[in-house]
Amino acid sequence: MEVVTGSVPPGEPRSESRASTRRVAFVDSGLGLLGYADALHSLRPDLGLVLSLDPDNMPYGPRTPEDVQRLILASARATLPYAPEAIVVACNTASVHGLDVLRAELEPAVPVVGTVPAIRPAAAAGGPVAVWATAATTSSDYLRGLVDAFAADVETYAVAALGLAEAIEDGDPRLVDDCIAYAASQTPA
Repeated sequence: MEVVTGSVPPGEPRSESRASTRRVAFVDSGLGLLGYADALHSLRPDLGLVLSLDPDNMPYGPRTPEDVQRLILASARATLPYAPEAIVVACNTASVHGLDVLRAELEPAVPVVGTVPAIRPAAAAGGPVAVWATAATTSSDYLRGLVDAFAADVETYAVAALGLAEAIEDGDPRLVDDCIAYAASQTPA
């Protein structure tokens, strides 16, 4: 597995490595991309994985949409010397604010796949839907569009899970529990 970080310029991969390995790139501000990369690696161990993290700027949640677009575009560009066949944006915040910019620059040469809140399957299950995400995601037009398109007839609550992404990245279980308790207290019963 090759690793690229947003804060360190990527080294040029060996030419024989580039020619012989098909690659998929994952971009995120922090460690959230590891679960996605692990799942793909389990299904397709023949694929090379390029991981582009941006620890100097994580988390993206408190940033402006313009900042998120600039940062995720830089992370995606850092993967291009590795010739990925696709780029996965493994972050809700980066997806809801950056997919359009990434796709405009990179597609059709490199397809871009985003991860967004799963409104459609949640609404199909019936009952109210709560989306816990960063403030940048819960306040986004993109999330409102998903709700309008797939959950217009379902009670939907967008709850900013303040500090949760940071607590997870820090690996602090007590703080994670506190952030979850806070988000739960902000979620209508």
